[in-house]
Amino acid sequence: MMQLVLKISISSPDIPISERKDLEPEERLEYRRLTVCPLVDAYFAWVKESQEKVPAKGKIAGGFRYSIDQERYLRVFLEDGEVPMDNNAAEQAIRGFCIGKKNWVMIDTVAGADASAILYSLAETAKANNLKPYDYFEHLLTEIPKHIDECDTSFCEDLLPWSEKLPANCRK
Repeated sequence: MMQLVLKISISSPDIPISERKDLEPEERLEYRRLTVCPLVDAYFAWVKESQEKVPAKGKIAGGFRYSIDQERYLRVFLEDGEVPMDNNAAEQAIRGFCIGKKNWVMIDTVAGADASAILYSLAETAKANNLKPYDYFEHLLTEIPKHIDECDTSFCEDLLPWSEKLPANCRK
């Protein structure tokens, strides 16, 4: 019950200001400290108190232990206004990957899985930096072979998704 109340409280219409993009991180952090921190404190107090009231080997006890063990990490958004309150952006980014995984049964080696992860990571990072993935990959596949015999890898800096030296056709 407490979790439901906490979720409703954190998700209620009067809280989203803590996630407004037009606020400076310091303002967002201050708002979180005033409004969300007491709710998070109440949640962890409730979990610690309730942990002893449930069977130790049950699923609920496991969930309580997880919350307590991860408390330090679950509170990070209360220490840094740049950290989002949720991981929705990350979940949205991997949605296509998760949906497509049934199509990738042909990846039957660790090396193949590693290569897929690298390519997918590059594509998502390109999207996060407002690049067109197809044009960005085309640029990479054109530029990298030009440096294949070089020992100096400093040219890679110019190929990173946030580099200002990328051609305009890669940008959205």
